[in-house]
Amino acid sequence: MPLFTEQKSAQFYHWEEDTLVLNILGRPNAKRDAIGKVVGHQLEVYAAAVPRLGGATAHMMRYLAGVFEVPVSAIQVVFGEKNVNKQIRVKSPKHLPAPIQFAHNRTKE
Repeated sequence: MPLFTEQKSAQFYHWEEDTLVLNILGRPNAKRDAIGKVVGHQLEVYAAAVPRLGGATAHMMRYLAGVFEVPVSAIQVVFGEKNVNKQIRVKSPKHLPAPIQFAHNRTKE
């Protein structure tokens, strides 16, 4: 019996038909907007905005709209608008950032 077993952690994203459901760990007050690494069951997203009255989340959604190549209206915040822990839904993304592409390719293997 092995001492350590590989446990599959919960995915940080999943698909519901053509909609990407993504768990995010927001990092406001960053030097620049950027996609970070996967931390547990969340994808780090850095936002160069102050976390005041949901302003950083709104800024982050505009940034992510550009990353996914969709209009801002195609992104819905499911929960966490005023919290660093968020879940969003992206309708028909035209582009996927590297961490999602990498995770998707690993699940195919």
